[in-house]
Amino acid sequence: MTKFHLAQMNVATMRYPKDDPRVAEFFERIDEINAIADASPGFVWRLQDESGNATAIETDDPYEIVNMSVWESVDALFAYVYRSDHKQLIAKRKDWFERPTKAFQALWWIPAGHTPSVDEGLDKLRRLDANGPTADAFTFKTLFPSP
Repeated sequence: MTKFHLAQMNVATMRYPKDDPRVAEFFERIDEINAIADASPGFVWRLQDESGNATAIETDDPYEIVNMSVWESVDALFAYVYRSDHKQLIAKRKDWFERPTKAFQALWWIPAGHTPSVDEGLDKLRRLDANGPTADAFTFKTLFPSP
């Protein structure tokens, strides 16, 4: 039987350019927050470039940043997002990011060992917007069990 892991993709649109002092705190804390993820129970993988984070990975919008990671379970991801120091960044997101007008986070199950691509994650966000939560792309509010 194949084991599955939980993939997650989230996007945010910056309020200001990446070099603006009003978003400096966010960028100054990225290495710290990534280290927490890397050391979290159930962490499998995260998207990163040569600098060790994903903020330089570009999409069609220069103000959009992407983040993607893979976890052993929903509980492991939830603990990292809402019970670690990562929650401090969530509390300040309105200072740095525009209010989302469409799906900004998608969760989906992948076979263990699969590394999702940015295009795959963006496709999951589009599917979530188009179809609402399904087993193909869902949210913390509407979870689906692993296959």
